[in-house]
Amino acid sequence: MKIHEYQAKELFRKYHVSVPDGFVAFSVFEALVAYDRLNVGTAVVKAQIHAGGRGKGGGIKLAHSRDEVKEFASQILGMNLVTHQTGPEGKEVQRILIESGIDIARELYAGIVLDRAKSQFAFMVSTEGGVEIEKVAAETPEKIIKEWIDPDIGLTEIQARNLAEALSLSGKQIDSAVVIFTALWTLFSENDCSLVEINPLVVTTDNDVMALDAKMNFDDNGLFRHQELLDYRDVSEEDPAELEAGKFNLNYIKLDGNVGCMVNGAGLAMGTMDIIKLYGGEPANFLDVGGVANPKTVANGFKIILSDPNVKSILINIFGGIVRCDRVAQGVIDAMETMEVNVPVIIRLEGTNSKQARELLEKSPLEFLVATSLADAAKKAVVSAIGGAQ
Repeated sequence: MKIHEYQAKELFRKYHVSVPDGFVAFSVFEALVAYDRLNVGTAVVKAQIHAGGRGKGGGIKLAHSRDEVKEFASQILGMNLVTHQTGPEGKEVQRILIESGIDIARELYAGIVLDRAKSQFAFMVSTEGGVEIEKVAAETPEKIIKEWIDPDIGLTEIQARNLAEALSLSGKQIDSAVVIFTALWTLFSENDCSLVEINPLVVTTDNDVMALDAKMNFDDNGLFRHQELLDYRDVSEEDPAELEAGKFNLNYIKLDGNVGCMVNGAGLAMGTMDIIKLYGGEPANFLDVGGVANPKTVANGFKIILSDPNVKSILINIFGGIVRCDRVAQGVIDAMETMEVNVPVIIRLEGTNSKQARELLEKSPLEFLVATSLADAAKKAVVSAIGGAQ
């Protein structure tokens, strides 16, 4: 689950991570009230969407007067903000953050993520703050310094100090950074976060260290322990198809390709996407129907996949263990008899009762491309997608 910057900063304040004063606004009137409450000369008007690159897209403005706050709030609220993370369709800005302006001496970066390869958490810092961290990692990876955190031990004071010194901080700046890094780890671990990021982390002209931005994602599997965090959820920022899939207990993630995937099991789904790419295609989604591939589940899966206009073929790849292949085949037939599917459907069923499943599919008057192997299925799906795109 992702949250907005202003919500992340509420949590930062709770854990004593220094951030600028600010208030969220849902209208121009509320923006002016927020500015008056701040009682400052310079304020920042910041679009609140679940995406980075807001400044480049025109979603962050520096206002030096009440009139400019009104002008910028009017421009940003309701705008369709396009960034490198929103894609060309952009996101409508429904709320803004009005925040005190800060005199900045240096811009830095700090973030915590899970390093699955090491089974530890990586605390990363860089002197290249204010720049997309992906760009830094690609072009100058040596400028990203990491400390790995053992989850059973946590971030130590020595590690926090090492990170601060790696940023070439000095004097009280180091002590301030150590406090922030320690608090950041506590926040991350206590709330089952999957990402906490500050970009930029700034040193002010008064030698204070402060989080000028805040990004937080939470592990959905841990949210049952943090019911209070659910109040931060903004469904308007989530993909409509992913929301619809959740209603039917389907695990769906939209991707950028043109081969729709319907698979049972996350591991098989990942393998299916890999082999699609191996044969020159691009998966349009990750859709795991789990252990219940009945007609209703399959029909809902079809509807969700076909809601993406980029889908030019659908690959159904089911391994029948507990789920019998013949039941899956009948589910596919029943579902396609009740709805219009205008793209080629490739089916690969292996496992329990796979022979009976193939017989059902062959006898059906519906048009399927039945695959004899996973490689055959991927080839057929990619070729069909290319043909459908022409």
